[in-house]
Amino acid sequence: MLRVRVAALLSAMFAVVPAISGAQTQPLPAVDITAADIQAQLGPARKNALPNIRVVDAGGHHVAVGALARSAGPNQPAAVHDKVSEVYYVLKGGATLVTGGTLINPKVRPADSAQVKQQDGPGETGTGIDGGASREIKEGDMVIIPAGTPHWFSKIDGSISYVVIRIDPGEILALQ
Repeated sequence: MLRVRVAALLSAMFAVVPAISGAQTQPLPAVDITAADIQAQLGPARKNALPNIRVVDAGGHHVAVGALARSAGPNQPAAVHDKVSEVYYVLKGGATLVTGGTLINPKVRPADSAQVKQQDGPGETGTGIDGGASREIKEGDMVIIPAGTPHWFSKIDGSISYVVIRIDPGEILALQ
């Protein structure tokens, strides 16, 4: 079942990867991210841990794969990533996801922060979204969030665990 999910996730990723001009002279190696890697990332929280498991050179752009687990509670942050697109694949749980609209109380992320350099690139965070499209997401669902699109979990139903693939055409995210 996990292999089917990963295949679906990769198919969605290629829908948002920019076309690469010119052939590479040397093919890049494939990178494996195992179910165990994902489960380890979703395990007990580690202090100052960022959600990306790996960030790789994919030939003209970087691709990051991470995993996140969020619990219900107040103050889920809203975000917009200026340069990095994201694909969410829900492993477990459910939530209400709002996309589009305008961030409420936006704050620009410092350019030298770990979040910008190692997680999801430059952008802003906010306390919510004004307007936007609201949808319920659950296990097995995927959502593609293009760069520049505000997004926010306005409600989490108990908890949600998901894989996130980040497409970074500007190669902003540090390789890991």
